[in-house]
Amino acid sequence: MAQLRQDYDEFVERETAVLVLGPENQQKFASYFGEHNLPFTGLPDPQHSVLKLYGQQIKIFKFGRMPAQVLVDKAGVARYIHYGHNMQDIPSNTEMLDLIDSLDD
Repeated sequence: MAQLRQDYDEFVERETAVLVLGPENQQKFASYFGEHNLPFTGLPDPQHSVLKLYGQQIKIFKFGRMPAQVLVDKAGVARYIHYGHNMQDIPSNTEMLDLIDSLDD
C-alpha cells in the first residue's frame, strides 16, 4: 500500500479511484487505515466475498491472500487483472498508470 500512496496524486489526476480490499474485519481495517493515514479507500472483506468474485487466491503457506490488482473502467468493465504469485508480485505504479492512460486511446 505504500507503493500506491507514493503516486496517489497521479491516480487522482487520471480520475482513478484506488480501492484496497483486505481480509480484516471493519474495526481492524479502519484502525490500520487511520494509523497509516492512507489517502485511498479501504474495504474490509473478512468473508472473502469480493475475493471469490474475482478469483483471488489464498495460500496459507504464503501468508494468506495473494496480491491481486484489477483495473476497472468507468463502465464497470474489468480491463486488466493481475494475480500475484507471492506478496511482492504486484505491478508497478508506472505500469498501472500506463494502462489507465491507454484506456483513453
